[in-house]
Amino acid sequence: MDEQIMVRRGLRVRAGRLVGVVATLVATALAVGLTQGWGRTNQEPAASSVTASPAAVVPTAPVVLNGTDDAFIQLLIPMNEGALALIDQLDTRPADPSLRALLGEVRKAHQAELRDLRGLLGAGNVPELNIHEGHQMPGMVTDARLAELRAASDAEVSSRAAALIRAHLAQTVVLCRGEQTAGGSPELKALAGRIQQARAAELNTLDNQPGAPTAVPGG
Repeated sequence: MDEQIMVRRGLRVRAGRLVGVVATLVATALAVGLTQGWGRTNQEPAASSVTASPAAVVPTAPVVLNGTDDAFIQLLIPMNEGALALIDQLDTRPADPSLRALLGEVRKAHQAELRDLRGLLGAGNVPELNIHEGHQMPGMVTDARLAELRAASDAEVSSRAAALIRAHLAQTVVLCRGEQTAGGSPELKALAGRIQQARAAELNTLDNQPGAPTAVPGG
C-alpha cells in the first residue's frame, strides 16, 4: 500500500513538472516563430493539397527523451485525440464536402501520429500521462467546444468545425517548432518535422477553401 501511494505521488510530481515544461515549450516555439516572422500569410511553402501521412516511426532501439520531448508528446496526444473526436462528431452532421474530404485525410494522419507518439513513449520507457484534462490549452478541442458544436445549427456546423480544426493545426505547427528547437531525441525531432510539414499542407488546403475561417467562434 505504501509503495502504491509513493508511485501515485511520484506521478503527480512528474505531471506537475510536465505542465511547466509544456509552458516553456510553447513559449520557446512562439519566440522562434516571432523571430522568423511567420504567420498565417507567411508560412513555409506547402502543396495545394494534403500530403500523405508521415511515415511511421518504428524505434528499433530504446530512445532517450528529455523534458521537452516528453511534454511535446504528452500534449500532442490529447490534442490529436480532441481533433479526432471533432471529426467523428462531424460524421453525423451535414458538412461542406470539401471540408469533409480534408478532415478524412486529417483523421488518417492523426491516427498514424498517435501510433508513432505512443511508440516513442514506449521506446523511451515513459508512461503516458493525461496532464491536460480539463485544461484550456491553445488549439485543443475540448469537451466544451464539442458540446458547442453539437448545439450549433446545421448551417453553422461547417464554419465552426473548420475554425476549431484550423486553431488545432496552427497550434501544432507552433509546438513542432518548439520541439525541433528544444527537443533532445533525434527520432522525435524528425517526427515533429514531418508533422509540421503535414500540418502546413493541411492549413494550406483549409485556407484556400471558400469562406476559410480565421478564428474560433466565441474566442
